[in-house]
Amino acid sequence: MTEIKELQAVTEVCDSLMNVVGCEFVALALQNKVGPDVRWHYAAGNLNDKYKRITVRFGKGIAGKIISSGSPMLLSDFPNEIIGKVTDHPIMLAEKLVSTYAVPLFFNSAPKGVLLIGNRKASTFSEMDQEHVKTSAQALEQILMEQIL
Repeated sequence: MTEIKELQAVTEVCDSLMNVVGCEFVALALQNKVGPDVRWHYAAGNLNDKYKRITVRFGKGIAGKIISSGSPMLLSDFPNEIIGKVTDHPIMLAEKLVSTYAVPLFFNSAPKGVLLIGNRKASTFSEMDQEHVKTSAQALEQILMEQIL
């Protein structure tokens, strides 16, 4: 798949997810091919382009924690329910997010990416919303397979 087609496919999946779930923000982070750092590569509903400059270490921030644990994360009232510093969550601060749900993307059975949805007000995401995110993550795994490996 060419990069332009790949980007169009990623955009379609993220835009569709945004419409189905009714969230304000969708973003995709991937672990760098070399080294442990994680970067946000794509966002929809973003307030600015700060996400492009955010890099977190493996195990830090939402993206780093999800990749290191390989499990989903739900935040419904940021910054009230976090452990650690607010500054450990740069995507939340850059986009003024209050509630998020994020799942890992797996490549060769290893978590290497994150799909995140969010809102700028306190809310929770239903089980159906969470299933939509997981389904979209699987679609993105297929689209991005060649780029990651």
